[in-house]
Amino acid sequence: MSERIDIKEERLTAEEYAAFLKRTDLGSQYPKERFFARIEKLVKNASISLVARNGAETVVGVLFGLTDFAYWLFLTDLGVDRAYERQGIGKRLMHTALEIAGGEKDIAVYLVANEKAIPFYEKLGMEQSNEVMQYNHIDWTDFVVE
Repeated sequence: MSERIDIKEERLTAEEYAAFLKRTDLGSQYPKERFFARIEKLVKNASISLVARNGAETVVGVLFGLTDFAYWLFLTDLGVDRAYERQGIGKRLMHTALEIAGGEKDIAVYLVANEKAIPFYEKLGMEQSNEVMQYNHIDWTDFVVE
């Protein structure tokens, strides 16, 4: 019998999210520069903020997205605690975000996937694209949230 996981719209604190990042592969996707100040902005300003919690109220999954609620959704973060992977949490987060943003038939989803996550997104029906423009002049020192 699998553990009950509840997903709801919720704002995490920067501290809660940083603690969650330590238990996921998302913890290596951020630059070191101004990490905590930027995480505070992320958790405050995402237009969609979904949190999956187990029965003990531990955060086991997170999805942050930016959307116009009409045409597009850009996922900034979708992660699941390593101990809870392969239980359908990521898929549930994605479907919930699509519904909130405007529905699967109306919303196009864009994201930058790390290499390990590409098979997950392909299972959801996503395809890699070369049609996205980017402007990236960020100072970026690699590190892992630990």
